[in-house]
Amino acid sequence: MERRSLSSDVITRAYIDSLLVEVRHLDAVMPNTELTLYGKTFRTPVMTAALSHMHNTYPDGMAEMARGATLAGAVTFSGMGPKDELERMVATGADVIKIIKPYADRDSVREKIRHAEEQGCLAVGIDTDHAFDRRHGYDVIEGMPMFPMTTKEIGELVKMTKLPFVIKGVLSRQDARKCLDVGVQGMVVSHHNGRLDCAVPPLMILPEILEETQGKVPLFVDCSMQSGLDVFKALALGATGVCVGRPLMPRLKEQGAEGVRQVIEEITNDLRYTMAMTASPDLAHIDPTVVRNSIHTW
Repeated sequence: MERRSLSSDVITRAYIDSLLVEVRHLDAVMPNTELTLYGKTFRTPVMTAALSHMHNTYPDGMAEMARGATLAGAVTFSGMGPKDELERMVATGADVIKIIKPYADRDSVREKIRHAEEQGCLAVGIDTDHAFDRRHGYDVIEGMPMFPMTTKEIGELVKMTKLPFVIKGVLSRQDARKCLDVGVQGMVVSHHNGRLDCAVPPLMILPEILEETQGKVPLFVDCSMQSGLDVFKALALGATGVCVGRPLMPRLKEQGAEGVRQVIEEITNDLRYTMAMTASPDLAHIDPTVVRNSIHTW
């Protein structure tokens, strides 16, 4: 049967562009973009997305990405990858949030959590939205079967580590409440670049998730984030940090860590300019009313 529906990536990009920004000049100052997260301070709320397989883009690409993020004073998210890759990332001095797939082999999940803790990662978590495959039922990645996580299992994983525990793939206030109830200490609001067509855009659901969590845990956002203006809109709507992925790829391929540094700093500079043009002095004082929905959505 032919499937006729809109790509979530297309909808998400259109929704981001539909959000308009109210300009405010009086009492504006040069903004401070510093972010304090899990006891550490970073120069920017711009973060690398939880990418994987960057060795196909640049030699030891994940370590290069981590090095570039560190040079820019940013947090690095890490997706799936072998233990030695994570070790090389951490060895660059990067503050890494390690995101683990929902492997059906739960012992493998627990072992990866222990390894992340041993390496001194900033936080660790689970990518809950990667359990199913459209054609084959349960997903299989690099020969490893996936299986959906229960709320009870997540609570048990939270308790087994001293690291802050992050759930990636939260896209409803119901899931946000379940995560909060079992002690999750961070959520990535994401549809994983369109694993389901017509998924609600992260920035559309973000205010509801913020209302549900009441600022008790950091909220990160990814999917189609490309510029400092995009980052500003996400921050105004309740995000703590914003993950970018695709904008990094070309520069990583061309220049390695230096290219990653440049992209993050360029996006941060664009964010700073947008904050200045809206009289937003720092990340804690971005007025959410500065972002408005336009009449034309997409």
